[in-house]
Formats: sequence, structure tokens, C-alpha cells
Amino acid sequence: MKITSSTLLLLSSAFGAAGAFSTTSCRATSAGCSSTSLNAEPSTRRSWLTSSSSILLGSAIAATASNPQAAFAKTVTNAASLDPDLPNDAIKSYLQYRYSLQLAADYYIFDLQNMVADTDEYGLVTELVRSSNARGGQGQPSRIERDYVNPMRIMGLSLPPEYADDVRDTQFAFERAMSKLNKATQGIKRDLSVEIDKNAVPNAKAAWEEGRVALNSFFAILNTATGLKDELKLIPPSGPNQVAEYGRSIRRYNEFMKKTKLCQNRGGPALSQAWGQLMVSGYLQDSCGVEPMDQYFFQ
Repeated sequence: MKITSSTLLLLSSAFGAAGAFSTTSCRATSAGCSSTSLNAEPSTRRSWLTSSSSILLGSAIAATASNPQAAFAKTVTNAASLDPDLPNDAIKSYLQYRYSLQLAADYYIFDLQNMVADTDEYGLVTELVRSSNARGGQGQPSRIERDYVNPMRIMGLSLPPEYADDVRDTQFAFERAMSKLNKATQGIKRDLSVEIDKNAVPNAKAAWEEGRVALNSFFAILNTATGLKDELKLIPPSGPNQVAEYGRSIRRYNEFMKKTKLCQNRGGPALSQAWGQLMVSGYLQDSCGVEPMDQYFFQ
């Protein structure tokens, strides 16, 4: 089975998100943990995992597996769907990063938004921005750099000049917002006896909102440049109808991240797939059970 670069990129982003799966929690005292949908979709993975509705979700996933086309709520697009005047490098970069960018937006609304409202999670928030330094320039980029800033930088270099300057502006705006988020949460950790500034949570929420606006601007530029109106879904402002307005399923996100974490623990997608082929003879399926990236993206 051939694994494309976009497949590897999405799995890399998912593994990074799933790495905090067992540690991210929702506190009953956090405003971000309330239901944000008219359909009462849970606002965190923990509330979803403890909900009896997971039984119904299993049935829905099984139905989708028997009828894959049912998973595509949006029109499926490819290179031929993009504006033909785009440079080849821009087309290639967009197709490579669009899946992981939407997953990053899902994480931003479904997870990070709740984390900035809960001081117990500020240690994890700080880790998102912090790079791991090592001698000889072998350090690892932060998750914010890997999943958000780097794709912005690459798209800015590949798009025509009329879009490139705007992309750079959104990149810098997003970086400034994340710097403010880091400043607001730095030094605050769970079980660490420190006096928490009363402005820490409001400042963190304000930084999250500033980042949301910048990320939305970046997505809007890409939607215009590619000619694919609304393909990348923008994040609505916080509010009771936010998840419904976003139009992407938190349940599918939770399921995707849960199975990605399980896959990671079993040695990665390549190894677990080989195990699955040995155990289920005659079926070419992903033994991790992770939803195919195109189905997850085009929902």
C-alpha cells in the first residue's frame, strides 16, 4: 500500500494531538466544558467518552463502513478542481497540507479552546508552544510551529504574490497570538503551588481568540486562491451555537483521535496494518480502524 506525503503529514499531526489524549481533561468548573451545540454535542473528549451515545456512534461508524459514500457531505475535490492559474507548487502544497490544516483547526476549537479556560491545563498549553532544543540544531519544533506556522510559511512561499503577502501577515498575526498565549499560561501547572494572576484566564482566552481570527484569515485566503469556496472550514467565535456553526463533528474528531492514539500505542500505522492483514485474511483494511483521511476531511 502506498502512503502519500499527505497521509504521513496527517498521521503525524494526529499522533501529536493524540499524545495528550489521556491527559487532557475537562473540569466541571470550566466554562469551556459546557455544551456548545443545539444538538448537545459534548465539548470535550472526556465527556464524549463517558457518554452512552458512544454506542450509537459505533453503529453509525459501522454503517459508514458499509457505505463509504455516505461519509462525504461535501463535494470531493482534487488537483483538477483547483484554480488552473495557480502555480504547480501552490497546488502541490495545498493538496499536501489541507487535511492536516483542517485537523489542526479541529484541535484548536475542540481541545485548545477548553484548555485555555482551565488553569490545570496550562502546563500542556505551554508545551504546545515550546520547542525542544538540542545541540547541533537537532531540536524538534513545537506543535504550534509544526501544525500551523510551518504550513502557513510554505503556502506563503508557493502562492502568487497577490496572496503571498496576506498569508505572511496572517502568519505573523498568528505567531503573535501564540506568543501572548504562552505568556499568559507560562509558569502555571497543575499541582504547582503558585499564585495565579486573576488575568491569566482572560488573557489566555483573548490570545486564543486572536489566533482564531488569524487562522480564519489564512483559511479564507486559501479558499479564495484555490477557487474552492468554503473547503477549509473557518472557526466561528465562541458561543452556544459555535459547534453547530462550525459544521464539523466533534464525535468524529474524538473517534479519530482515540483510534489514532491506539494505533500509535501499537507501533504505528504501518506495523499495525501488517498485523491486521495477518489476523483478517482477505480484507485490505486499516487494522487501526482510523477513519480514512478523505472521509474525515470531506464531512
